[in-house]
Amino acid sequence: MTSMVIGTLKDLPTEASVRGKLELRNLNLNSHSVLKTRPITFGDLAKHYITHELPADQSEAAIPKAHSTITTYTRYLNRWILPRWSTEIAASMEPIDVQNWLKQLGKDHGLSNQTRAKIRQTMSLVYTHGMRYGLLPRAEGSNPVRYVRQSCVSDYEPVILTPSQCFAILKELKGMHRVLVLTAAATALRISEILALRWMDVDGENQRIHVRRAWVYGKFGPPKSKASKNPAPLHPVLAAVLEAWKAETPYAKDADLVFPSFKLKGKKPPRANMLVSEHLKPAAIKAGIKGEVGFHTFRRTLASTLIANSYDPKLVQELLRHSNIKTTLDVYARAITPAKIDAQGAFLRQMLGDVNPATA
Repeated sequence: MTSMVIGTLKDLPTEASVRGKLELRNLNLNSHSVLKTRPITFGDLAKHYITHELPADQSEAAIPKAHSTITTYTRYLNRWILPRWSTEIAASMEPIDVQNWLKQLGKDHGLSNQTRAKIRQTMSLVYTHGMRYGLLPRAEGSNPVRYVRQSCVSDYEPVILTPSQCFAILKELKGMHRVLVLTAAATALRISEILALRWMDVDGENQRIHVRRAWVYGKFGPPKSKASKNPAPLHPVLAAVLEAWKAETPYAKDADLVFPSFKLKGKKPPRANMLVSEHLKPAAIKAGIKGEVGFHTFRRTLASTLIANSYDPKLVQELLRHSNIKTTLDVYARAITPAKIDAQGAFLRQMLGDVNPATA
């Protein structure tokens, strides 16, 4: 029998970690032969990570991942990370090399800070996974990505609409698309949640819209967070619009989608990006609105408008169904210009009283 040392008991405390180590060393567990060994590459680690952490079936996962998370991590690995780092020896990768590569991705492909930060995070998760399974030593130095610096500050300046601008967009839309955009503007539901709505979720009697699922990357799944599962309010005005649309659509059964794809005979919702490019953006341009307008624009607009109108921030947080009020105030609620002018004027009146500083 051939034997070899693959690690210490401290490094490989479980059967799973031993099997993972043997797998990456190309050892056949079902025979007595030992194949040629080689140093572990980042590609080896990534393959092991994908197999154990990103399977479609998450029923056996210690911490199950959402379909959207699995799709995102897999895309980052296959699109960006593995083409560059697959054959590199995992233990020899230098933080500065990774850092410079991320910087170059921004220059060559226009990737934003946030996207590059997520790519960095994905690489770090692969290393952490390798350490968890005993494929790498459990020490800080085993994960070189820990020392990679990458800003996550967004360079995106979101568009905040006024209520009149929202109405101008609505006037440029017709049929289902007008109802869909009105629903987004009035409820601040995410587009993934709106596209997953079924008529059984629209509860006019109790004035609420139940959020039971989301449509993400071509698949129905759970809402984004526990707070996201809270129902959205349904004002009588919006309820009447939805009821009129229900009378018009051929898909009006309880289990039917509120906003179906007619090309797919109501079995699936339309694609969000197509709704934006073919309907929402053209309507915004016709309405004379500059900047990138998407469905998320309406979440930001509702939050900013309500905060500017002195509504309780806690109420706004609950409307947007955020887990943390800090997200509502720091990320979504932007002070619009008229509110800033009014606030400045109030301060000046308190400071100066009746004195005109230009003549004083």
